[in-house]
Amino acid sequence: MTMQLAAPTLRHAVPGNPLRAPGPVAPAQAARQTDGSALLQVDGVSLEYRTPERVVRATHRVGFDVHAAERYVLLGPSGCGKSTLLKAIAGFIAPVEGEIRLDGKRVTAPGPDRIVVFQEFDQLPPWKTVRENVMFPLLASRTLGRKEAGERALHYLDKVGLSKFADVHPHQLSGGMKQRVAIARALAMQPRVLLMDEPFAALDALTRRKMQEELLALWDEVRFTLLFVTHSIEEALVVGSRIALLSPHPGRMRAEINSHAFDLQSTGGAEFQATAQRIHHLLFEEEKTA
Repeated sequence: MTMQLAAPTLRHAVPGNPLRAPGPVAPAQAARQTDGSALLQVDGVSLEYRTPERVVRATHRVGFDVHAAERYVLLGPSGCGKSTLLKAIAGFIAPVEGEIRLDGKRVTAPGPDRIVVFQEFDQLPPWKTVRENVMFPLLASRTLGRKEAGERALHYLDKVGLSKFADVHPHQLSGGMKQRVAIARALAMQPRVLLMDEPFAALDALTRRKMQEELLALWDEVRFTLLFVTHSIEEALVVGSRIALLSPHPGRMRAEINSHAFDLQSTGGAEFQATAQRIHHLLFEEEKTA
């Protein structure tokens, strides 16, 4: 079954042939064959957690590509394996099936080319100043010397609007400011892909909106490659240029949406709301029917 949306392009997964699109659009399959132009390739990846009692499958044969300077969002309900998939892309979890490739090379371990920003605010060592927090991974990885690391730290703190707070400690910052420091620290490493795991979920609604604005403004300037995890349909439509919809546990690719048409000013519009409702239907109502 294929569902058409008015503004975004939606490629709808069907049983037995995940993510197949009709007509002139190239098929998007669970285990994808690519032309090598994608920066990040997730190819038929299944992930599992093992306990003494049982094996729990988190994702099942998930496949997608992310291109350079793209904002790609993983969207799905709690327990669908979004965060687990992000950890696998970061190199912390090995797939039991399929593979993950960056620049055509298989991902087998963590590396400075993939940096994660987590949801928690307490990811900054409290005894270090804001500047020292941003410098720390640059020094620990021996990417730069102290002088160059300090200069780069100030550069990215300026990008997130925190250069005036370079010499304060994290306990003197609000939650949103701490997340901005974490983003600056990640970008200072100049990773090939910035991985963000529900980074604004713990913020109040107003701060969350502000952080979305700042992230998009920063992307406009720096054009980094972003892989963003969320369970908010509205946030996915605002932040993403493309969205992968994952089914409830275990996560499978249900559809892929081109969401370039939407931004923060679209949220009250009829087209935006209609698209959000159709995504909700794809994520939940069809699961009930199945």
